[in-house]
Amino acid sequence: MDRKNYAFDRFNFILLAVGVVIIIIGFLLMSGPGSTETAFNPDIFSVRRIKVAPVICFVGFVSIIYAIIHKPKDKEKA
Repeated sequence: MDRKNYAFDRFNFILLAVGVVIIIIGFLLMSGPGSTETAFNPDIFSVRRIKVAPVICFVGFVSIIYAIIHKPKDKEKA
């Protein structure tokens, strides 16, 4: 079979999927109950929501950028 020369290979798509999953985990860590007009919820300023979750999202975005920039190795079989 004649394989077409795609810009991404299997490794790139796996890295993209892992990056998306990491970002989803980060956004899930950021979610939670908020404050209302009548009650203040101090959990909106927790370390998990303010520091940990954005760092996890940033790592996910960096892994997606690496997956896009990573050049697949040429496998020329003549």
